[in-house]
Order: sequence, then structure tokens, then C-alpha cells
Amino acid sequence: MHSSKPPLGRPSGRTLGLTLALVSAVAFGGSGTAAKPLIEAGLSPLHVVWLRVTGAAVVLLPLAYHHRDAVLRRPGLLIGFGLLAVAGVQACYFAAISRIPVGVALLIEYLGPPLLIGYVRFVQRRPISRGAAIGAGVAVAGLACVVEVWNGLSFDLLGVLFALGAACCQVGYFVLADAGSRGDRPVDPIAVSAFGLLIGSVVLTAFTRPWQADWSKLGGDVVMNGHTLPALLPAAWMVLIATVLAYLTGVVAVRHLSPPVAGVVANLEAVVATVLAWVLLGEHLGLPQVTGGLLVLAGAFAAQASKPAAADASGTNGGSGKAGRDADRAAVPTGATALGERLARAAEAGDAQQKELGRER
Repeated sequence: MHSSKPPLGRPSGRTLGLTLALVSAVAFGGSGTAAKPLIEAGLSPLHVVWLRVTGAAVVLLPLAYHHRDAVLRRPGLLIGFGLLAVAGVQACYFAAISRIPVGVALLIEYLGPPLLIGYVRFVQRRPISRGAAIGAGVAVAGLACVVEVWNGLSFDLLGVLFALGAACCQVGYFVLADAGSRGDRPVDPIAVSAFGLLIGSVVLTAFTRPWQADWSKLGGDVVMNGHTLPALLPAAWMVLIATVLAYLTGVVAVRHLSPPVAGVVANLEAVVATVLAWVLLGEHLGLPQVTGGLLVLAGAFAAQASKPAAADASGTNGGSGKAGRDADRAAVPTGATALGERLARAAEAGDAQQKELGRER
């Protein structure tokens, strides 16, 4: 008999994935807290986003060069990640908050994990883990409390569509991160993050026109909760922690968990952002937000603690065979993997077509 437990001192893929997903959520959650003093100092929100993405792209440039073969192996995947997971999420979110309240936009954007679960269950007609579905629903309810959505209820069709676009782009983040490990030519997650940020930076440059910003403000001071500090400090945190660390750990986490489970855990970002704003910016944290944060934590725990759907369906494997070997993939591995493989095949088809055109020329 062979034990399915990992050796002592060596974390399982599920444990490692959960740890990285939590690190990613905490890192992403600090972006708003770091960005707000820069915005209050005079930089526009779009220019702060450009600084965040472009700064991270520059930091990861040596890693992108080291993994430059990924451009020839899976260009479609890298372009898709840059357009959806980086530029798409940012552009759609800022377009949404220009028309609807921030809390409503955040709530709609974080419908990404339930949207992915719905796609797997009703479009692909594949089994899903009950824990992942329940966890997603509880987390969304908690998010509604965290952002106090009832304080700014309004309806603007275009704004809602932009927020839904951000949610769909967020789905693309998890699916494409998973697809990078599929197919005959898997791509290192570091390459996916590095080239995704590079591509996203190029796209955002066309929309934000950074040459119009007053970047001299980065050489001055900003105020955070009554304390004066150099503007470069929150800028460095936003680039290095809230972007570089967040994307690298997030992409790797998806490959150890299923995309739906990683997505539910990522909902903790909103809780982290609220707590950091309370501690570092002095913003009020009320009972609804505390309650909502606990609900998000409960939803994330329910999702990551759930058994794989395949094991739930059979109920007889007991951790042996293929189901046992795949147990660390967490909930919904079948649907998420199939969706990832579709995108991987599409990217490979695009690569092959590009090579064929090159030969014809």
C-alpha cells in the first residue's frame, strides 16, 4: 500500500496552493491602501494603475527575458493573459466606477468565481463540488456586507456591463493561469505573469497617456492617516507587493488548486483591503463589514476544505488510483481543467497558424 499523504516536512500541492492563494489575496488587497495617498497627492487613478502595472513589468523584465522562449511556445496564452487578467480587469473596473458606486462595482467584479462555477456546471455540464458552490455563495454575500452595497444602490446599464466585463476578465485570470500548465507545451507561471504584465502595460499606455501625468509628485511626500512619508514608499509597495508578489503567487496558486477554489479564496482581497484601510488610513470599520469579513472567511474555508467533485461522485476511491493522485487539485478540477485545455488548444492553434503563415512568406 502507498500512502497518499505527502512526506513529513513537505507540504502537499493543496496546502502550498492555499498558502500562495492567501499570500496573493493579502498582497492584492494592499493595492488600494497604497494607491490612495498617491491619488490624494494629485495623480489620477488611471495614472496610478499605469504606474503599478508598468513598474511591475519593469521589475519582471529580467525574468521575462530568461523565459523568452515562452513567446514562441504559447504567444496566444500570454497575449490573452495580458489583455484579460491585467489590462482588461483594470480598464473595465475603472470604467465601471466612473458610472456606478465603487461598492457595487466591486461586488459585481467579484462575481467571477460564481460565474466560473456556473459555466462549468451548466455549460460544460460537469460535476462541481458542493463545498465550492456553497463557499462561493457565502463569500459573495459577505462581500455585499464588506462593501456595504446598500449604501450606494443605483442602476446604470453601461456601468453594470463594465463591471460584468471586469468579472469576466477575472475569470480569464484564473482560467488562463490554469491553462498555462496544460497541453504539450506548458509555460512557467513566472513567464505568464511577466509577459502578461508587459503586454498589459503596453495596452494601458495607449489608454492612460502617462506622459500627461505630473510624475514629479513621486519625489515629494504624501500623507497616510495623518503621517507624512515619502511618496516612493507606497509606490514601491504597490509595485513590488501588490502587483509583482500578488501576480506571481496567484498564478502559481491556481496551478495547485482548481480555478474556482482559488477564485473564492481570492475574495479575501476585499476583506484585506477593508482592514488595511481601517488600520492604515483610519477609515471606519462597522459591524456589517466585520460580519461580511467573517462570511468571506467562512466561504473561503468551505471552498478549500471541500473534496474533489470526482471523489464525491464515486465515493469509493478512498484516495487510491487517479482520484487519489488528483486530490490535491481541490474542488472542480474536471471542469476547470477542461476549460483551461480548451484555451490552451486555442492558443496552440494560433501558434501553429502563425508558424504556417511564416513559412508561406
